[in-house]
Amino acid sequence: MKRLGLKLLFLIVASPFVAIAEQPNILIILVDDMGYSDIGCYGGEIQTPNLDKLAKNGMKFSQMYNTAKCYPTRACLQTGIYFQRTDRDFRNTATLGEVLRPVGYRTLWAGKHHANFSPTTRGYDRHFGLLGGASNHWNPGKSARPGERVPATKGANSWDLDGRIVKDFIPEDRNFYTTDTFTDYALKWLDEYKKEDKPFLLYVAYTAPHWPLHAWPEDIAKYKGDYDVGYDAIREQRYKRQLKMGLFDPEKAPMTVPDRPYDWDSLSPQEKSNEAKRMEVHAAMVDRIDQNIGRLVEKITDLGELDNTLILFLSDNGASPEKPKVKDHDPSAPWGTVGRYDTFGPSWAQVSETPLRKWKGSSHEGGINTPLIAHWPAVIQPTKKWYREPVHLIDILPTILDITGAEYPGESSEADIPPVDGVSFLAALKGGTHQREKPLFFQFGGGSAMRDGKWKLVRSRKEWELYDFSKYRTENQDLAVEMPELVKQMSRAWETWYVECTGEAYKK
Repeated sequence: MKRLGLKLLFLIVASPFVAIAEQPNILIILVDDMGYSDIGCYGGEIQTPNLDKLAKNGMKFSQMYNTAKCYPTRACLQTGIYFQRTDRDFRNTATLGEVLRPVGYRTLWAGKHHANFSPTTRGYDRHFGLLGGASNHWNPGKSARPGERVPATKGANSWDLDGRIVKDFIPEDRNFYTTDTFTDYALKWLDEYKKEDKPFLLYVAYTAPHWPLHAWPEDIAKYKGDYDVGYDAIREQRYKRQLKMGLFDPEKAPMTVPDRPYDWDSLSPQEKSNEAKRMEVHAAMVDRIDQNIGRLVEKITDLGELDNTLILFLSDNGASPEKPKVKDHDPSAPWGTVGRYDTFGPSWAQVSETPLRKWKGSSHEGGINTPLIAHWPAVIQPTKKWYREPVHLIDILPTILDITGAEYPGESSEADIPPVDGVSFLAALKGGTHQREKPLFFQFGGGSAMRDGKWKLVRSRKEWELYDFSKYRTENQDLAVEMPELVKQMSRAWETWYVECTGEAYKK
């Protein structure tokens, strides 16, 4: 793709001086319910060579924060404001598409939305994907295709086919698999628009590895027997790799005690086999994501655009402990196929979050801390060091504004759009440190939290807990009883933030 050349962006990259006379392409890859330690470059045993290569040639963030849940995360990423200021309709916001399209960007979105409207009405030229929270990865509809069995499902979700909403989407393609198909659409669009004098914003929101556990047989076969050793053994192996790569300091980040104790040895042989298979399929789903990221990078490279494409990879929340009830689940069907609707479960979710506390839905670190990989050869100098300053989803839009020269709120026609809550981390991408003057705030369900420098205040429908992250990164030593005045001060700040965002006091 060529460039309009409307902006002349001078980005100083440590040394020497680098001038970029073109607006960069932007590729944001968001995965669903992937744990902190799943991918190889964050300590996992799952084969993710494409992500590992991006991390090696870019930079890795140790404290990228999300909202602990799918739909608020997606709103924050798109709008740069806390979800508490908006809703699932993105009222009173401007999206990434709405701010980038006026400065010449082709805006493309493949994958999950988890909202009530088509992105094509809010700044995106194209969208193919799921509007709900989850679906059968092989057949999202309620009915079987000819020659197949009825898909196991929680109920059909609406899909958006370039602005045409289909309430019971049954794909005709017999090779349909969400991860592959979302990539297919993204690649098709890149080819379609490659001769345009426009940069692209491509947002690929995979629904994997969110339940149900569905994967190609050849991917599942790669991991056969790998998880027969059980939860603790895998967790210890991941932690050792994290220590070796310098992600954690064993003194400041000791392994957490599981919130739901598990005992692998107490399981029957059949139970162990089933539990190992859950993780095999989960690993296969992450593996397939990585394969598709390889396809995206290869296409962008073939177009001659890799050097000037900012790639951001992250997860929407922590690993899921959920076990939803579903229709038509057939336990006699082969694992990973259309007739099953298996889930990960709390024990593997704790492993997936090694060494952090808790998981999806919680405001503890296992719920809100995600890997973030940034790759941009024209600007980011590869480093083995970890960027350890906290960043948040709300920082993505202001960073992109900073990079592109786009104006906020762009073409959004929404009323009463507030200023962005996030801050740009472009300085971090250029080798420096970004500055944040205000604390970070979190709230989902009964979980609440606040990060202010080294301090974290957090609760889960109970009393506030207080942690000093300069001493204990993994929430092992609660200081709330020892420091009641600081708890009171921070909790008042949290309440003030919540009222300012929502207009009402928080109710437990």
